[in-house]
Amino acid sequence: MIVNPNLLDELAKLGATTANECFNCGNCTAICPLSGESIPFPRRVIRYLQLGLEGKILQSLEPWLCYYCGECSQTCPRQAEPGELMMAMRRYLTTKYDWTGLSKKLYSSNLWKLTSVASLFSITLIIIYFLHGPIVTTHTELETFAPASIVHPAGYIFGTILALLLLSNIYRMYKYTLGSSELDIPLSIYIQELRTLILHFVTQAKMRLCTEKYLWLKHWLLMTGYTAAFILVQVDILTKWSLTNSPPPPWHPAKILWTYATIAMLYATTVMIIGRLRKSKPVHKYSHSTDWMFLILLWLTVFTGFLVRLFMELDLPLPTYYAFSVHLAFTVPLLGLEVPFAKWSHLAYRPFALYFLRIKERALELQKSNESQPN
Repeated sequence: MIVNPNLLDELAKLGATTANECFNCGNCTAICPLSGESIPFPRRVIRYLQLGLEGKILQSLEPWLCYYCGECSQTCPRQAEPGELMMAMRRYLTTKYDWTGLSKKLYSSNLWKLTSVASLFSITLIIIYFLHGPIVTTHTELETFAPASIVHPAGYIFGTILALLLLSNIYRMYKYTLGSSELDIPLSIYIQELRTLILHFVTQAKMRLCTEKYLWLKHWLLMTGYTAAFILVQVDILTKWSLTNSPPPPWHPAKILWTYATIAMLYATTVMIIGRLRKSKPVHKYSHSTDWMFLILLWLTVFTGFLVRLFMELDLPLPTYYAFSVHLAFTVPLLGLEVPFAKWSHLAYRPFALYFLRIKERALELQKSNESQPN
């Protein structure tokens, strides 16, 4: 196994500044409600980090099994902050899964983050300035200002590019983990265990085992709110319930679901921001700059989207058009940077990690069963 002598220094830049404090007592593994005999994290991967075993970390799914409840950090006798070390390893793995190198730049350079956000924000406003439709001031006509014939195809193209980037990174995750094993895995197991992927993507069920139950609620609200908003954007392309000159009534199903998505995401992000400012919980004690970028961009995107709906209902034309322009300008860097390259990608990597882990467990069970069969 090749040793990377610079691995500790690389991870320190991502938040793993206390790795040398760990003396591998195993207290963190014993206290963690998600750890087990076959997956003794955080202890094992922290030892990999200390020894510079980069290949072992790349092959491991364990960093993604941690939800950072912080109980391990609270009870660590050496203040080695194992929860934050696992978080740093997730950042590190995100940079490794990304084949473009953009993720590494976002995680390692504040200048790159600010420049990327500012550039995408400005480019979006410039495009809107030159391509917007007629500005009607006597009545709010959002679809006239932002023609669906331009907005929807642009959204499809942008979304397709992001999906392809994220899926290609997930494929690299698979190659590092399952693909590097010598297990013979039947296709049927991949298909049967899709339910595991869907279950954990929708419910974040494993997180409910953590002691801090409020963490699950926040993540569940964030996840369901985002999923609802994503579905509504796709529905809007067909029904034009949102990008319209005549807003639907309050009891319209799409409007009710949009209200839920807005409240859920605003509440979750606001609580997370306050928590990181107060630093009262282990999960909020340390904040990487990418954590702040994600939370601030998401909060601003949701809040400006709320303003668009509010100004439309009040029939305020110019505020509606301005709010919609700024909303899109925040949406583009949020999705363009976070989904394939930074924090938002964790919402995909974690359920896929649980999916890959379950496939590996099933394959090992099958292998043992075959070996026990008489020749």
